[in-house]
Amino acid sequence: MIAGREIRLITRDQALAGRDESMQVTNRHHVNGNPLCPPFPDGMNLAMFGLGCFWGAEKGYWQLPGVYSTSVGYSGGFTPNPTYREVCTGMTGHNEVVRVVYSPTLVSYTSLVKLFWESHDPTQGMRQGNDIGTQYRSGIYVYGDEQKGIAEQTRTQYQLALRDKGYASITTEIIEAPEYFYAEDYHQQYLAKNPGGYCRLGGTGVVLK
Repeated sequence: MIAGREIRLITRDQALAGRDESMQVTNRHHVNGNPLCPPFPDGMNLAMFGLGCFWGAEKGYWQLPGVYSTSVGYSGGFTPNPTYREVCTGMTGHNEVVRVVYSPTLVSYTSLVKLFWESHDPTQGMRQGNDIGTQYRSGIYVYGDEQKGIAEQTRTQYQLALRDKGYASITTEIIEAPEYFYAEDYHQQYLAKNPGGYCRLGGTGVVLK
C-alpha cells in the first residue's frame, strides 16, 4: 500500500509508448570481462529473475561459480525499450530483472533458483522492504519446461519452509521469459563500479533444502 492505495500492475492500454531504439550498453562485463550481449558461447543457457533491486541481485549471480555473464534490465511489461525513469513510474509494467548466462555443466539451474529464493523475501507482493512498486515484484522468468518445473517444485518446497517460520504465502510469478530490455549502461554491474552503493536486497534467512 502507498498512502492507502493498493499497488497494481497496469494494463497494456495504459502503458507508456516507449521507443524503437534499443538501449546501448558496453558489451563487456565489468567484473569478468565476458560479453553482456549475444552471441554467447555454445552450451550456455539463460535464466532470468526479478527479486527487488537489480543491483544486488546481479552481484549475487556474478559471484556464483559457473555463471559466464550477467546483465540487468527490464522485463514482464508492455513498453518497448523503456528507460529507468519510465519503469519507476509503474507505467511500463516492467520488473527490474537480472539475466544470467550460465554453463549447465558447471552450475545447475536448481542452484540458480536456490539463490533466488534465499536472496529476497518472496512473500511481499509489489515490494522488497522499503523499495515499493511493481518493478520490485518477485518473478522467475523461465526458458522452457525444464526450468518451469524446477521453479514450481522449489516454490512448493520453499513455501513449506517459509510457513514453518511464520511467513505468508509466496507471491512470486513464474511465467515464460518475456522480452528482455537492457537497462542503462550505468546500471550494469553497478555494485562493482560503486562498491559502497545502496541496495536494500536481503533474504529471510530461511534455507531451501
